[in-house]
Amino acid sequence: MSATLAQALNRALRDALADDPDVHLLGEDIGTLGGVFRVTDGLAAEFGPDRCADTPLAEAGILGAATGMAMYGLRPVVEMQFDAFGYPAFEQLVSHVAKMRNRTRGALPMPLTVRVPYGGGIGGVEHHGDSSEAYYMATPGLHVVTPATVADAYGLLRQAIASDDPVVFLEPKRLYWTRDDTVELPAAVEPLGRAVLRRRGDDATLIAYGPAVPVCLAAADAARDAGWDLGVLDLRTLVPFDDETVCAEVRRTGRAVVVHEASGFAGPGAEIAARVTERCFHHLAAPVLRVTGHDIPYPPPMLERHHLPDVDRVLGAVARLQWEEDPV
Repeated sequence: MSATLAQALNRALRDALADDPDVHLLGEDIGTLGGVFRVTDGLAAEFGPDRCADTPLAEAGILGAATGMAMYGLRPVVEMQFDAFGYPAFEQLVSHVAKMRNRTRGALPMPLTVRVPYGGGIGGVEHHGDSSEAYYMATPGLHVVTPATVADAYGLLRQAIASDDPVVFLEPKRLYWTRDDTVELPAAVEPLGRAVLRRRGDDATLIAYGPAVPVCLAAADAARDAGWDLGVLDLRTLVPFDDETVCAEVRRTGRAVVVHEASGFAGPGAEIAARVTERCFHHLAAPVLRVTGHDIPYPPPMLERHHLPDVDRVLGAVARLQWEEDPV
């Protein structure tokens, strides 16, 4: 069987709607159009406009309505259409969605999933290429999930919708059309909070998530010519963070590079590097390095290739990992 990442997300939403009448989809253009990226294609026709609802262009209103729905026992799934479009709804997310379960001492679960197409690489203009994961990671009460494979797109989204805690589900836009010719849908549904080793290596570990995972896999392939054996660790879930798997792998290799599209200053890599350093200090042969987007607003389409981490920048960081000898 063959499927794209977007098709896997569509199948996950379809199966969730079919399995649970409390699941409702809300978002701009998700009904008749099937979403800007066609992730909800055909769902309104199959389940009706009450279960797959087109909304006004008002993100704060969309998420506010979904918050009320979740408080009354439904399982809303909101699409923000583009990463930066979610900012008008941020107050709802931080003040209410993230805090409701704690505020009520567990009496009110918040089974709400916020789907956010994020990241660059598609030639989008400003407000269409942000990597906003650090904002969500810094908000206690939210789970933050981002798949990098077709199988994970299905399994992680099903698990997010089933969660009684709110989940920000970050979908890497430039991976929507990546295809896996071996995947079988429905794919396995695994618990949130577990990283996975995509490639084993003995010299250093590349830690990545979402759109950076294919970049790191390509870098690991290219590194063989320089004599480096690099492993690639896909975090999959940023919150909760899988310290156990990450630290076990870094302790084994002794070197690590964190790769992501978001800006470097106070970005996700800063937290990841700090956690790894605190827990693995005596196993490290070199400081944990980062390869990130630059500390600038997202650039125009013709310049984004200079902004996004690529194979050369990843290998450049690997070369700075204080090797005792030059690679063979």
